[in-house]
Amino acid sequence: MSTSPVHSAHLADTPAGPLTIWVSEAGVRRVEFGPLPGETHADPESTWPSLLRETVRQLRQYFRRERRTFDLPLDMEATDFQKSVYGELTKIEYGHVTSYGDVAAAVGRPELARAVGQAVGANPLPIVVPCHRVVASDGKLVGFGGGLPAKVALLRLEGVEVDGQLPSSKVRPEVLRLEL
Repeated sequence: MSTSPVHSAHLADTPAGPLTIWVSEAGVRRVEFGPLPGETHADPESTWPSLLRETVRQLRQYFRRERRTFDLPLDMEATDFQKSVYGELTKIEYGHVTSYGDVAAAVGRPELARAVGQAVGANPLPIVVPCHRVVASDGKLVGFGGGLPAKVALLRLEGVEVDGQLPSSKVRPEVLRLEL
């Protein structure tokens, strides 16, 4: 991870709820769901560095259904295993879902579906690295760091049918095996 200064922007009006985006000179560092914590302040838009402007632009395009993938430098700290999982997540196409087990198989460790779940849960860049597109092998939502309502909102934005907002809710059609 870079030690350069970090700048942030807060988007209050996304379909998945409020988001805060942090960038360094090296890349996008973090995307978080929810309101800004009381002691945290976003940088005024007039002071945003070009990378923060570009990240916000691409996220807004995504929310308007004008963008399906992101083209941004990333600045995140992760283990080699996490990096391999995140690399596979970026291969899941917009509007599709896959399972934790399929991601584990794609990284060459089919026995590590639970570890994939932990890596997915630790993803510091949701949406940009689309962890919302991963569900249980039976199509259940299970969990999401930004909360299940946000996961459902993101999946529905991409045209995936979801039958509720509980961990037991399922995506429709059922999970299809996709080549990652």
